[in-house]
Amino acid sequence: MRRSARRGRSAGLGDTAIAAVTVVALGSGVWLLDGGAGTAPPQPPAAEGRPDPGGARLAAPALAPSPPTRIRIPAIRVNAPLMGLALTPSGSLDVPPTRNKNLAGWYESGTLPGETGTAIVAGHVDNVEGPAVFYSLGALRRDARIEVDRRDGSVAVFTVDAVEVYAARNFPDEKVYGAAARPELRVITCGGGYSKSTGYQGNVVVFAHLTGSR
Repeated sequence: MRRSARRGRSAGLGDTAIAAVTVVALGSGVWLLDGGAGTAPPQPPAAEGRPDPGGARLAAPALAPSPPTRIRIPAIRVNAPLMGLALTPSGSLDVPPTRNKNLAGWYESGTLPGETGTAIVAGHVDNVEGPAVFYSLGALRRDARIEVDRRDGSVAVFTVDAVEVYAARNFPDEKVYGAAARPELRVITCGGGYSKSTGYQGNVVVFAHLTGSR
């Protein structure tokens, strides 16, 4: 498990290197081409876009800092441990090891889930053996619940505002990684179609904000 040397939570997250690595490293797609086995992961319809501007659903107060340990998304049967993700020497976001299908990661030099700001969770859509932790992320719908267990024993509860898919060449760094005035969460995996020559052509991004805790 890779750990960063610092917790620079005040730093901006509009880093194009992070966007680039999520495009190319969160899914292999190899299993899709193995004799025609498997089906492509679901992609979000346009109707699930248009993130909530903030007035339609009240946001819960920010939580005290505590590292996350697990993410659960009941609607798509995700229940996975979280590991810390640092930046690589080249400045891009590291990713969870592909050999573990049921593992996601959080950007530990950024915002902690539940704090004010934009927390980032990333995971693979597949590996060489088949679907991985966020294979069904594109099937998630607005108003779905995301729960993040935290080391202090609390659970941060987020509500999905939108689910969108972006082509790699048009990835909106500021929209996805930019600062927020309330506790928000982004969950990211590969998507946007797949071809043998290009791999996955974009990213599925879930936008959510904190609406409760327990």
